[in-house]
Amino acid sequence: MRTLGVVTAVWLLVLLRDTQSQSLDELISEVFHKKSDTDNVATPAPPPPPETSTSRVIDEQEESDCECVPYYQCSDNGTIIDDGVGLIDIRLGSRSSHSKEPCSCTPGGIKDGPCSDYLDVCCKKPRTEHITPKPVERRGCGERHPDGVGFRITGDEDSEAQFGEFPWMIAVLRDTDEKKNVYQCGGALIHPKAVITAAHCVVGKRPSQMKIRAGEWDTQTKNELFPHQDRKVAHILAHREYYAGALYNDVALMILEEPVDMAENVDVICLPKKGTVFDKTRCVASGWGKDVFGKEGQYQVILKKVEVPVVPHQDCEEALRKTRLGIHFNLHESFICAGGERGKDTCKGDGGSPLVCPIKDDPLRYQQAGIVAWGIGCGGDVPGVYVNIPLFRDWIDEQLAKFELDISVYSY
Repeated sequence: MRTLGVVTAVWLLVLLRDTQSQSLDELISEVFHKKSDTDNVATPAPPPPPETSTSRVIDEQEESDCECVPYYQCSDNGTIIDDGVGLIDIRLGSRSSHSKEPCSCTPGGIKDGPCSDYLDVCCKKPRTEHITPKPVERRGCGERHPDGVGFRITGDEDSEAQFGEFPWMIAVLRDTDEKKNVYQCGGALIHPKAVITAAHCVVGKRPSQMKIRAGEWDTQTKNELFPHQDRKVAHILAHREYYAGALYNDVALMILEEPVDMAENVDVICLPKKGTVFDKTRCVASGWGKDVFGKEGQYQVILKKVEVPVVPHQDCEEALRKTRLGIHFNLHESFICAGGERGKDTCKGDGGSPLVCPIKDDPLRYQQAGIVAWGIGCGGDVPGVYVNIPLFRDWIDEQLAKFELDISVYSY
């Protein structure tokens, strides 16, 4: 359309002028270079191109003033903070959930595209050197971090755990033929070289197929404040009386090839003494399992938690007899129950995950009362069924002693 207008203008000039005395080139030049009243005003010459490398460095520094960083490193005034502590509103799957403007730079700081991770925000570089948060001093096993480690999420309306809230939480992974890591089940770290889980998760698996991940939280990002740690499995030890049909004695240990490193988001859970009873204690289960049972259920991206009461053995047995299990069902001694509150339950994919309860004499620390085993549906009025950890305390001690592992790390 623009070319047609130019041609028309030229032909109009041709018709109005004597074509014998003026060439077509002159006419075109007059159209495109017609002088205006401001043409006589001198215009400054463009600045010469930079001649030194110093100028280029400055330009690059200005260009990289915006940098994609994890949200917890960006302060309210839009500059990178030096201690990693901050508040965010969690809105999964939406970049607009952050209070900062969407970033238009790559992780390297060059402004040529959006941040590649939804947990990243656009933040100005600090004037001072970044300081790594100081390590939290360990008080022993079972220390929960209810306010998270390094930052706290707010708006967690869907039972999300805080980052590092349950530092003993383990994701058990299985290698496939395509060399991909498939989530198998949950587990708990009881020693830097030992993980406890459900036998039904690992029986029949070769140790070479399995590995564990400690310190995980959001399974879809690696930009968390402290990294997760992967370790290969050397030995799988299922209880000798495990019965797959009814899941009796559904407990197993995994001995790792190398120990994990204790960190703010990686630590061990305490184990209760043999015979400990947790009836009517309000405890917490955690995991990445489905939100509802069946095909409609979705595995969770961020670690979830649910607070449930431990149900006495007899009460649980009676509740289970009212289900499809029938009036003759007997709850095996290797199980305890928790839950029975509608909407609060563990579900498929949570198998092997820990149920932890506060230590009576030290309620800020926790001990593992159970392992997620099975249930009748999810989130109904029927309690979920867990492995009775106190019943297996002697067996656990014996297995770790065979590998010369110190059992005092999970004692309190």
